[in-house]
Amino acid sequence: MTPPAATSQGSVVLSADALGRLMPMFLICDAQGRIDALGPTMKKILGGEAALGALLTSHFTLRVAQTEEGDSPDRVAGTRRRLHLVLRARPEIVLRGSSVELGEGRVLINLTFGIHLAEAVRAFDLTETDFAASDMAIELLYMAEANVAVLGELGALTSRLEMARRTAEAQALSDPLTGLANRRGLDQAIDAEMAALAQGGSAFAVAHLDLDYFKQVNDTLGHAAGDHVLMIVAQRLTRELRRGDIVARTGGDEFLLLLRGGTDEAALRRLGERLIHRLEQPYTFEGKTCQISASIGIAVSLPIEETADHGQQTQRLMEAADRALYAAKRGGRGRCVMAGEIGAG
Repeated sequence: MTPPAATSQGSVVLSADALGRLMPMFLICDAQGRIDALGPTMKKILGGEAALGALLTSHFTLRVAQTEEGDSPDRVAGTRRRLHLVLRARPEIVLRGSSVELGEGRVLINLTFGIHLAEAVRAFDLTETDFAASDMAIELLYMAEANVAVLGELGALTSRLEMARRTAEAQALSDPLTGLANRRGLDQAIDAEMAALAQGGSAFAVAHLDLDYFKQVNDTLGHAAGDHVLMIVAQRLTRELRRGDIVARTGGDEFLLLLRGGTDEAALRRLGERLIHRLEQPYTFEGKTCQISASIGIAVSLPIEETADHGQQTQRLMEAADRALYAAKRGGRGRCVMAGEIGAG
């Protein structure tokens, strides 16, 4: 058949094949609303030649802007109202387009997928050949898919950068050998505790721990053995403390402990003695055994005003712990001394 297509200059006769190449998603309905002809892509969507002769409404639900009672394709033809056809088999896909009268009640409808292009391509396995050469649909689909891919890559890159940032921050606050916090990490934690204390938070304690006889391990067994002992020391200290306490390695064989929520000096002394006893247990490296000990000085934070200089208060607390440590060293090593015992707090 050779269905005509209306033009502003008159009428032009086109074959169905020619019309299909220009508008592969066209439909022609007769006066009864039955499908009289359809483009190759529309034929693919509706299941082939079997769609010919079927009522348009058996495949689509009609929607138009400013719907009126009794609307049908022939009634809306030439009215400039946009036409929407919802596929009954796939209600998630809505085709849009317009229609024109061909005479004798026949209507030509040309459709496009619009925003449902991606769903339709997947649902009906459409390719570039299913669209008119002038149709930008596939290019738009490629652009959309490329945009999704780019956004996915950007999201992945953002995640990697965030992970790298967190890793860098963690590395900046931790000791590479033992995995404990370093001095910077501990200082941040103590500053936070001081700020909380000024707001009415709980008091806390700081313990300065120095290993005794550690130099002999390095001198007799080598630095590899010394590193091994330091890692075991870190593990033992961590296991003995409560969750929420912080252990930091601040020097070769020096450690600082932030002890939250406990300020009873008798309990803190028992903790210090328990830590020393635990660290005095033998260490084995490559079949050889060695022993060390530790000296500990502990200072308890004092109440401070909200307007007080937190940095100055922190310095005083650390100096008190240092003095207690030196007193423990002078007393014969392997001892725990409270700052309050030497008149410093």
